[in-house]
Amino acid sequence: MNFIKNNLANAITLGNLFSGCVGAVHLMNGDYETTAICIILSLVLDFFDGFVARALKANSDLGTQLDSLADMVSFGLIPGLTMFKMLEPFGNEFLGIHLPFEINYLGFLITLFSCLRLAIFNLDEDQKYYFKGLNTPSNTILIFGIYYFFKHESSPRVFDSAIFETAFVFLTFLSSWLLISPIKMIAIKFKSMKLQDNYPKLALLIGSILILIIFKTFGIPLVILYYIFISIVFRKLLN
Repeated sequence: MNFIKNNLANAITLGNLFSGCVGAVHLMNGDYETTAICIILSLVLDFFDGFVARALKANSDLGTQLDSLADMVSFGLIPGLTMFKMLEPFGNEFLGIHLPFEINYLGFLITLFSCLRLAIFNLDEDQKYYFKGLNTPSNTILIFGIYYFFKHESSPRVFDSAIFETAFVFLTFLSSWLLISPIKMIAIKFKSMKLQDNYPKLALLIGSILILIIFKTFGIPLVILYYIFISIVFRKLLN
């Protein structure tokens, strides 16, 4: 019984990892719908592994390491692969300049900085009730949400425009920087139940619901942009 209690959270974490692996395979095969389902499943499992570990008082160093390794695939490799796919149509040309490499490999910068962000988070003891920099699940939602919208709602050739190429390259560098930036971001962890202590979370929740109602599918990446914005607005209240 103790074995199950001590390892249930770890089993959930491994489920997150498995879902991420499946999602990555389907993404490379062009099945973005299944990848979206896998990302959602990984998000749910990533939330519940920590919840179960705390509820059962089964927190461990092993669980901490497993969590980061699972997140590295589900929320590090998948957004990198997503940007790889987004930049794939542009070959080795950028703004009329022929590069010595295919430009889509820049997408893996997101994977590298996701790894760096996870390592920094594991060593930073200050990030209990807020995040420093954009967390990897939110970054995955941002990158994949943009990809999903264009694949689901637009012409397949929408990515062929030089404007989109420039925008995606810019997004790659912006995303990579946000992951390790010093910007304080809201974490859905409650330090107290006082209303004034939770204004940022309430503003995030209400605003996100309205965005999704108004913009539907396109609202998914907009929610992350709103999350970044509202975190900056309330940065002095995050501690």
